[in-house]
Amino acid sequence: MTSFFIAVKYAAIGIYTFFIQERNAKIQFFIAILTLFLSWWLHISNIEWILVLLCMMLVIGLEMMNTAIEKICNHITPNFHPNIKIIKDIAAGAVLWAACCSVIIGCIIFIPKITHYIFNWE
Repeated sequence: MTSFFIAVKYAAIGIYTFFIQERNAKIQFFIAILTLFLSWWLHISNIEWILVLLCMMLVIGLEMMNTAIEKICNHITPNFHPNIKIIKDIAAGAVLWAACCSVIIGCIIFIPKITHYIFNWE
């Protein structure tokens, strides 16, 4: 059981390091906080909460993996290498894909609620 808690400790250090050191992590964290506030303010349903949280988990989780891949690649060779470029581009593409899909899901959830709030405000 001790090794489990040690593993959790190192994972928590990794999360902390990611959010402290990485510019994209800070941006995504800010967007996540705004999204959580908007979700609370618009009283989204339980299913919508699950979708919003899954999108946040997916984008931030993939960004963490992308960061790890970039650091490994930079450690292997700091110089340009065409295969390393492909690896980095694919990892970044995974984040972009998840972010774009998350924006679409966010629009599906939030646009009707925002328009209802704006045009039916009493």
